[in-house]
This record gives sequence, structure tokens and C-alpha cells, in this order.
Amino acid sequence: MVSIITVNYNGFKDTCDLIVSLKQFETYPHEIIVVDNASQGNDAKRIEQEFPDVIVLSSHDNLGFAGGNNLGYKYAKGDYIFFLNNDMVIKAPMLEPMVNRLKNGDYAGVSPCIVYLYKPERIQYYGYKDMTSITLKHTTESFNPLHREYFLDPQETEVLHGGAMMVRRDVIARVGVMTEIYFLFYEEFDWSRRLREAGCKLFYEPTSVVYHKESMTIKPQTPIREYYLARSRMIYARRNCKGLRKPLSCLYQCILVLPKKILHYMYRQRFDLVSAVWKGTFQGLVCSLK
Repeated sequence: MVSIITVNYNGFKDTCDLIVSLKQFETYPHEIIVVDNASQGNDAKRIEQEFPDVIVLSSHDNLGFAGGNNLGYKYAKGDYIFFLNNDMVIKAPMLEPMVNRLKNGDYAGVSPCIVYLYKPERIQYYGYKDMTSITLKHTTESFNPLHREYFLDPQETEVLHGGAMMVRRDVIARVGVMTEIYFLFYEEFDWSRRLREAGCKLFYEPTSVVYHKESMTIKPQTPIREYYLARSRMIYARRNCKGLRKPLSCLYQCILVLPKKILHYMYRQRFDLVSAVWKGTFQGLVCSLK
């Protein structure tokens, strides 16, 4: 069985859309676990009333992305744990091909093909490559809609997609759950690296497809998003860069990335974003990693 875990934060409609799509299309044995991450309204009660067969957990505090998913994992009964963002929907069965990839034991984790719901001609996730070790730049090849078939090849990947990733239960028991230090962003890069360092292989399964509404909970170009992106980027450098690369990466974030962003947002007169990236970078530099 697959345990599907999704985190809800003030996203009642999105969460309901996801559940409805799963009930309509998914045929593989599964359970659905919704973790309400201290929504401001009564989302948890409403979801329970709408879907009595769904397991709904309520957290009194907003535990962030990893914390919410980890809470759901504690109650999961499946042999395969599928972490799925609540702003996703499906249009066809998608669990079985991913389970089959994990069944033989060669792979520990798998992510499906992720397509933009409102721009279905564009693929968002087709396997990720790890970031560069000092600059933390993304090295994944950009999607080219003229060669869409090229991005539909099943293959090993270095990074799973945090919005839709299935991991074997025995692997989580051995390697550990996602760290909760980030709160938002970079969790999948951190966890994927830990899985690979533990000798696990990861896979991109394009025969499974999910559709992403994209940024329905954390809107782009907002102070909260810029704060956590800057903070998590610095934390990732401190946690994952080895040896001399660690101080070099932190310096790179402070003396190149931060000033560039500040100048960009000052030019646009977005002083709220200037403050956010400054605070995020500083907090990521000084916060405890425990």
C-alpha cells in the first residue's frame, strides 16, 4: 500500500481538488493523510466532513514543509510513502509505475513527471541534477518545449522533487526523515543528498504524471518567500558543503548573491524584499543547525 501524505495550510479548496482527483482516477491501494499545518480557519474539520475516509491530522503550530510531512509519516501505514503537495491534481492513475520502480530494491525514491496544470505543454520536473558545490547554482538542463519527448525518458536522477516524491518506508527508517531546520525550501535537495550519500539511488518516472498549480500557498515575489529562500540557501551551504567549500559558499552568498539581490530590489523599489533577503541570509548564517 501507498500512504499519500499532503500538507494543508489555508488551502482547503486545493486540498479538496487533490483528494477528489485521487478518488476519481487512482486505482492502486492507498490511504490519504492530510496534515493541517495550523490553518487560520477550520480547514481540518471541513476536510474531515467532506472526506470521512481520509485521515486528517491537526497541528497546533505551523511545522513547515518537512515538519508537516514528518507528522503525517508517523501515522502512515504504507510500505511506500508518497509526499504530495496539496496544489497538485492527477488525471490518470500514477502510483503503480512508481511502486514498480521501487519494488525491485534498486531504487530508494522516485518522483513522477510534473506538468504545469495551466500550461500543460510545459514540464516542470523531468529529473533534477544537484547544485554546484560553492555557488549552489542549479545545473539541470532547461526544458525545451520543441523537444518535449527528450524530457520524457525514464532515468536515474540526483534530486527528487519535494512536491511529489515517493520513498520506501525501509529507506526512511534507515536514513531518517527530512530535517525540519529549513521550514520552507531546499528540503528535497538536502534529503536527496542524504539518501545518495547513504548509497541510495533515485529515479524519475515519466509514465506517472501529476499536475501542479504552482505556488498556491507561498506566492512568488513576497517577503516570506524571499526570506525563506535566502535563509534556506545559506543553511544548505552550511549543512552540505564540505571542507573549504563551506566557508567559500557562505562568503559567496554574502558578498555576491546578497548585494545583487538587494540592488535589484532597490531598483524596483521593493524595500520589503530588500529587508527579507537581508534578514533571511543573516538568519541562515547564524541559526543553529541542530
